Amino acid sequence: MIRRAGILVAAFVAAGYAAPNEGSVSPITLRAAAERRGLLVGAATMSGTLKDLRHAETLAREFNLVTPENEMKWAFIRPTRQTWNFAGADRLVAFAEKHKLAIHGHNLLWYAHNPPWLTAMPWTPAQTQQLMTEHIGTVVGRYRGKIAIWDVVNEEINEQGLLRKSLWSRAGTNYLSLAFRTAHEADPKAHLVYNDYGIEEVNRKSDGAYALLKSLKAQGAPVHGVGFQCHVEGNGPDLESFARNLQRFADLGLDLHLTEIDVRIKVPATPQDYARQARVYRGLIATALKNPRTKSVTTWGHSDAHSWVPSFFKGFGDALPFDARYQPKPAYEAMRQAMMESAPRH
Repeated sequence: MIRRAGILVAAFVAAGYAAPNEGSVSPITLRAAAERRGLLVGAATMSGTLKDLRHAETLAREFNLVTPENEMKWAFIRPTRQTWNFAGADRLVAFAEKHKLAIHGHNLLWYAHNPPWLTAMPWTPAQTQQLMTEHIGTVVGRYRGKIAIWDVVNEEINEQGLLRKSLWSRAGTNYLSLAFRTAHEADPKAHLVYNDYGIEEVNRKSDGAYALLKSLKAQGAPVHGVGFQCHVEGNGPDLESFARNLQRFADLGLDLHLTEIDVRIKVPATPQDYARQARVYRGLIATALKNPRTKSVTTWGHSDAHSWVPSFFKGFGDALPFDARYQPKPAYEAMRQAMMESAPRH
């Protein structure tokens, strides 16, 4: 434990920040820094993880937005065609309401995390469309007025920049427009987002996402924003390309969201690793906040105690702004400084 504390102190120094005292909390939290400039700063979580009191307390103190990590996905919320399970989602909504956190709902349509009953059947286009609209209408309608932002469509562009051949593409050529219209009808005040990974820089995949959203806008689909997941490693994306990419989506009339930030590093990590990670966090957020259409910044979890990274990326971890003991890392200070130094909105 002493060695771990020493590594973090050295990491703060390497990143150019003053190291906090053990157990200290910044007088200006991430939440306060964000609210000063009219920004939402969020973290993803699972309802069961809220039983960890340190996790729940840190989430409520530091953030003003929460994203359900899994419990609003099809596989969790609709285990059979006849059965709906809203228990976990309802607990998260109740926590958010108690602590005055906005909610970013995740997600309504995705090619993954679907229940076996849904994926096993050769549904006709009409059946697929009916299942899709029934589901979106039911889920969005249940939380009408409670969920500020919805990821309506998640990761529907493949690595070549083309629409995936997924379960949902069976619903007809205008299935994505229909998904957004259905969500809008269920809650006209909700902010509706297309969300994807690997589209931070100008590249083949982001070109595909741009073309898709431009087409949806031309069709009159009520799509209001685009989510850049920002699951990154190393030195992160090229920031000049990132800025140009953000601007072209903004020019479509879309708001911008960083939706799932984590910066994975090899473990065990060195002070230099944590310092580099902090620079990536700061670069991502500072670059995004230069664009006035950036509305939210969300990390995929907030503590290394509960992170998907080690299970999916062998040899990597420590991807989040708080360590496994809920102590702030240089990445935390990088986020805070990026928000404090950005110009406030008027």
